[in-house]
Amino acid sequence: MREPHRDASPSSKPAPKAVVGRLSLYLRQLETFARQGRETVSSSQLGQALGLNDAQVRKDLAYFGQFGQPGLGYPIEDLTVAIRRILGVDRDWPTALIGLGNLGQALLGYKGFRLRRFRIVALFDNDPRKLGKSFDGLTIRHTDELPEAVSSQGLRLAMLCVPAEAAQRVADHVVSSGIRGILNFAPTSLFVPPDVSIVAVDLSVQLEQLAYSVHNLLGDSSPADDISAAG
Repeated sequence: MREPHRDASPSSKPAPKAVVGRLSLYLRQLETFARQGRETVSSSQLGQALGLNDAQVRKDLAYFGQFGQPGLGYPIEDLTVAIRRILGVDRDWPTALIGLGNLGQALLGYKGFRLRRFRIVALFDNDPRKLGKSFDGLTIRHTDELPEAVSSQGLRLAMLCVPAEAAQRVADHVVSSGIRGILNFAPTSLFVPPDVSIVAVDLSVQLEQLAYSVHNLLGDSSPADDISAAG
């Protein structure tokens, strides 16, 4: 049974970030199930695949409407379409990449963005040695040209791969140019207006959290134990 377009009664309040984050996980798992030839999935099956309980899955989806039917589960194709629409990834997102150092070049070469409909269509850098060079068919331009590119190419998202000391200045310019979403890879906190969304990606923080988890799984002595022993 197909999900009606307007049968849902989503909450009037924005969903918590944790819920939105889990939506992305649900989407990827649903796509995995679809590749396996499955047509329906229950909340318990979806939750089990992701280490969540079925109540959490149902509660998360309830923020956005009523999906599936009791006893029948969720039609995988329909739920996939619905989540893509909720996340806004049912359309192309022209994206600017700012900073063509090692990280920026590596991100440019990542094909997964295009598969998720994030298309890097404009490159910017302030290094005179890089200006005019081409990567993946795109020419690196000075960030002074960003406002024109936002207007002509419909840019709404930008990835910042610039040094920490330049990140806030570049972010200010990005916002004033009309960008409304920033993915920040610079290892520093940025301040943007309330009508601009920003997501920070700090790989060292992720590694620290991973180290903490492994540290506790292995039962290593805690720093407090080490300090006591030294004392």
